[in-house]
Amino acid sequence: MLVTSFVILGVAVFLGSVLAVLHLRREGAATPPWPLAALHGLLAIVGLCCLALALRGPPRGLEHGTAYFGTIATALFTMAAFVGAGLLAGRVRKWRIAGITIGVHATLAVSGFVILAAYVLAG
Repeated sequence: MLVTSFVILGVAVFLGSVLAVLHLRREGAATPPWPLAALHGLLAIVGLCCLALALRGPPRGLEHGTAYFGTIATALFTMAAFVGAGLLAGRVRKWRIAGITIGVHATLAVSGFVILAAYVLAG
Protein backbone atom coordinates (compact mmCIF):
# COMPACT_ATOMS: atom_id res chain seq x y z
CA MET A 1 0.00 0.00 0.00
CA LEU A 2 2.92 2.34 0.75
CA VAL A 3 4.50 1.88 -2.67
CA THR A 4 1.08 2.35 -4.29
CA SER A 5 0.59 5.67 -2.50
CA PHE A 6 4.13 6.69 -3.48
CA VAL A 7 3.43 6.01 -7.18
CA ILE A 8 0.02 7.72 -7.13
CA LEU A 9 1.40 10.77 -5.35
CA GLY A 10 4.34 10.84 -7.77
CA VAL A 11 1.94 11.07 -10.70
CA ALA A 12 -0.01 13.80 -8.87
CA VAL A 13 3.21 15.75 -8.27
CA PHE A 14 4.10 15.44 -11.96
CA LEU A 15 0.65 16.65 -13.04
CA GLY A 16 0.89 19.50 -10.56
CA SER A 17 4.17 20.63 -12.04
CA VAL A 18 2.61 20.55 -15.51
CA LEU A 19 -0.31 22.63 -14.21
CA ALA A 20 2.05 25.14 -12.59
CA VAL A 21 4.03 25.58 -15.80
CA LEU A 22 0.84 26.00 -17.83
CA HIS A 23 -0.54 28.52 -15.35
CA LEU A 24 2.60 30.61 -15.15
CA ARG A 25 3.18 30.62 -18.92
CA ARG A 26 -0.24 31.93 -19.85
CA GLU A 27 -1.01 35.63 -19.92
CA GLY A 28 -4.29 37.19 -18.86
CA ALA A 29 -7.27 35.23 -17.58
CA ALA A 30 -6.48 31.97 -19.36
CA THR A 31 -6.29 29.01 -16.99
CA PRO A 32 -4.97 25.49 -17.45
CA PRO A 33 -7.51 22.87 -18.57
CA TRP A 34 -9.84 21.91 -15.74
CA PRO A 35 -9.83 18.13 -16.48
CA LEU A 36 -6.08 18.07 -15.84
CA ALA A 37 -6.56 19.99 -12.59
CA ALA A 38 -9.37 17.65 -11.55
CA LEU A 39 -7.22 14.59 -12.27
CA HIS A 40 -4.38 16.13 -10.25
CA GLY A 41 -6.64 16.74 -7.27
CA LEU A 42 -8.31 13.35 -7.47
CA LEU A 43 -5.00 11.49 -7.65
CA ALA A 44 -3.61 13.51 -4.75
CA ILE A 45 -6.60 12.71 -2.55
CA VAL A 46 -6.49 9.00 -3.45
CA GLY A 47 -2.74 8.92 -2.80
CA LEU A 48 -3.16 10.66 0.55
CA CYS A 49 -5.85 8.16 1.58
CA CYS A 50 -3.62 5.24 0.54
CA LEU A 51 -0.76 6.74 2.54
CA ALA A 52 -2.93 7.15 5.62
CA LEU A 53 -4.05 3.53 5.33
CA ALA A 54 -0.47 2.33 4.85
CA LEU A 55 0.66 4.08 8.01
CA ARG A 56 -1.78 2.05 10.11
CA GLY A 57 0.44 -1.02 9.81
CA PRO A 58 3.53 -1.89 11.81
CA PRO A 59 6.17 0.81 12.15
CA ARG A 60 8.99 0.80 9.63
CA GLY A 61 12.26 2.63 9.39
CA LEU A 62 13.14 2.38 13.08
CA GLU A 63 16.65 1.15 12.34
CA HIS A 64 17.26 3.95 9.81
CA GLY A 65 15.78 6.79 11.84
CA THR A 66 12.92 7.35 9.42
CA ALA A 67 10.10 6.08 11.61
CA TYR A 68 8.16 9.36 11.59
CA PHE A 69 8.79 10.30 7.96
CA GLY A 70 5.46 8.81 6.90
CA THR A 71 3.59 10.90 9.46
CA ILE A 72 5.50 14.04 8.46
CA ALA A 73 4.77 13.40 4.77
CA THR A 74 1.09 12.90 5.54
CA ALA A 75 0.97 16.20 7.45
CA LEU A 76 2.66 18.06 4.58
CA PHE A 77 0.34 16.51 1.99
CA THR A 78 -2.67 17.42 4.15
CA MET A 79 -1.53 21.04 4.36
CA ALA A 80 -0.99 21.03 0.59
CA ALA A 81 -4.53 19.67 0.17
CA PHE A 82 -5.95 22.56 2.20
CA VAL A 83 -4.07 25.11 0.09
CA GLY A 84 -5.23 23.21 -3.01
CA ALA A 85 -8.82 23.52 -1.81
CA GLY A 86 -8.24 27.26 -1.59
CA LEU A 87 -6.92 27.23 -5.16
CA LEU A 88 -10.02 25.34 -6.25
CA ALA A 89 -12.27 27.87 -4.50
CA GLY A 90 -10.47 30.70 -6.25
CA ARG A 91 -10.84 29.00 -9.59
CA VAL A 92 -14.57 28.38 -9.05
CA ARG A 93 -15.00 32.08 -8.22
CA LYS A 94 -12.95 32.95 -11.31
CA TRP A 95 -10.26 34.78 -9.37
CA ARG A 96 -6.77 35.12 -10.78
CA ILE A 97 -4.65 32.73 -8.72
CA ALA A 98 -1.52 34.33 -7.30
CA GLY A 99 1.75 32.65 -8.13
CA ILE A 100 2.77 32.70 -4.46
CA THR A 101 -0.22 30.55 -3.55
CA ILE A 102 0.75 28.02 -6.18
CA GLY A 103 4.31 28.18 -4.84
CA VAL A 104 3.20 27.44 -1.27
CA HIS A 105 1.04 24.55 -2.48
CA ALA A 106 3.89 23.14 -4.57
CA THR A 107 6.45 23.56 -1.79
CA LEU A 108 4.30 21.64 0.68
CA ALA A 109 3.53 18.88 -1.81
CA VAL A 110 7.08 18.44 -3.10
CA SER A 111 8.47 18.50 0.45
CA GLY A 112 5.99 15.79 1.42
CA PHE A 113 6.92 13.76 -1.63
CA VAL A 114 10.66 13.98 -0.94
CA ILE A 115 10.17 12.90 2.67
CA LEU A 116 7.87 10.11 1.52
CA ALA A 117 10.54 9.00 -0.98
CA ALA A 118 13.09 8.80 1.83
CA TYR A 119 10.61 6.83 3.92
CA VAL A 120 9.82 4.37 1.14
CA LEU A 121 13.32 3.92 -0.21
CA ALA A 122 15.29 3.91 3.05
CA GLY A 123 12.81 1.88 5.10
